[in-house]
Amino acid sequence: MWVAVDAMSGDYGPEGIVEGAVLAVREFGLSVYLVGDEQELLDILLKFDYDTEKVRVIHSTEIIGMNDSPSIAVRAMEDSSVVKAVRLVADKECIGVFSPGNTGATMAAALLHLGRLPGVLRPPIAAHIPREEGPPVLLLDAGANVDCKPEYLAQFAVMGEIYSRELFGIQNPKVGILSNGEEDKKGNTVSVKTFDLLKKIPFNFVGNVEGRDLYGGGREVDVVVCDGFIGNIVLKATEGLAKSIFNVLKNSIRQSSLAQTGALLLKSTFNAVKKRLDYAEYGGALLLGVEGICMIGHGSSNALAVKNAVRVIAECAKHGINDRIRTRLGEYKTILGDST
Repeated sequence: MWVAVDAMSGDYGPEGIVEGAVLAVREFGLSVYLVGDEQELLDILLKFDYDTEKVRVIHSTEIIGMNDSPSIAVRAMEDSSVVKAVRLVADKECIGVFSPGNTGATMAAALLHLGRLPGVLRPPIAAHIPREEGPPVLLLDAGANVDCKPEYLAQFAVMGEIYSRELFGIQNPKVGILSNGEEDKKGNTVSVKTFDLLKKIPFNFVGNVEGRDLYGGGREVDVVVCDGFIGNIVLKATEGLAKSIFNVLKNSIRQSSLAQTGALLLKSTFNAVKKRLDYAEYGGALLLGVEGICMIGHGSSNALAVKNAVRVIAECAKHGINDRIRTRLGEYKTILGDST
């Protein structure tokens, strides 16, 4: 199993990305193509011990920046690291691709060179929301589609249910719609119509859920659908809140010697909580519904995030996520709509 990694598009240069790829090769026995400046990547690789048969470097001369227009850059910069990494998947050299760069550019490259799975109206970004216990809640869409029709959200629900069951091992995932109340008729026109569609699908639809239900302690749900505008705000707010909580704790602990002593005693507990809330444990967010597997990472992705992104891509391939999505959407096309 070869995975393509865009090694040049992260915020902090390629070293952490290369390290994460090497870790994935060591720990999971996977194989990786690193795409970027060949000499720079080879120089970094000299710092690590790894199976040289399982790491290859593909040279690229361009990098799409965070401020570049995705649709223009993807077509104009064909030798960019993200485009060449995606093409490795399109050419069947790799099962999937990871990029920590411009989200829009990664999406545009995937849609241009990989295309949508049959029947998919719009590919969503599936993000992980950590909760009090158990695996994370899957939030779709986390930013790919700002304006959505009910049929899009219904397809997101089907794709998310498959992902949650196959990757998280939840036998009968609970699916809900993010709304401003649990009552059936709460929400805007799109969410109300989506509710009517999801009632027709034979899976565990629990109805509307509120924002507080995402994190546990409220109405139990495993997959939550919303449009990408709302989903991206929820995702960024969640990440910001988690970071702020730890900063408040650190500042409070520094102000008291007694608190510092207590913190030492609770160090393992704090580390466990931090790990649970750390996006790097999941690698990034999958763009579901495209041919091949496409993982979008944070610009600040560290070695741990890259390692886990490569792992998740391999797991998606092993579980046949795309085949299952293709089959299920075909079964429900009279309910959900069909791109053909």
